[in-house]
Amino acid sequence: MKTNLITREGHEALKRELDYLWLKKRPEVTKLVTWAASLGDRSENADYQYNKKLLREIDRRVRYLRKRLDELKIVDHSPQQDGKVFFGAWVEIENDDGDKKRFRIVGVDEIGEEKDYISIDAPMARALLGKSVDDDFVVKTPKGTAEWWVISINYV
Repeated sequence: MKTNLITREGHEALKRELDYLWLKKRPEVTKLVTWAASLGDRSENADYQYNKKLLREIDRRVRYLRKRLDELKIVDHSPQQDGKVFFGAWVEIENDDGDKKRFRIVGVDEIGEEKDYISIDAPMARALLGKSVDDDFVVKTPKGTAEWWVISINYV
């Protein structure tokens, strides 16, 4: 089950995507579909078929975003969180082998091209919640268990 939490930045990014798709991209593609349809036989019209498919994909994404944005709860940073790992935190961790990782704990809707974001639903994020700098913790993964400790936490 997906957690319905999102950072303010993530919410604004989804809203920008929705606005772009609805106000800019969809009207452009609709014009192309109308133009391609005016050429006649649609069964062998690649422009019509491609743009009609693209329009369906846009509409599907717009429906998803509208529904999802209504379900999401924006979580803003609170000064009481300082010093502990909570949703939205940038965390740096290290293990006994000296492997270091740095990432931000965010909502599942924010995961994408951002390589340094992990979902609040991930085992690593769950194990980190509430931890402080120098705390150690164990993460259970499909590959087994791993021990890490917290090097730094910030919310900037």
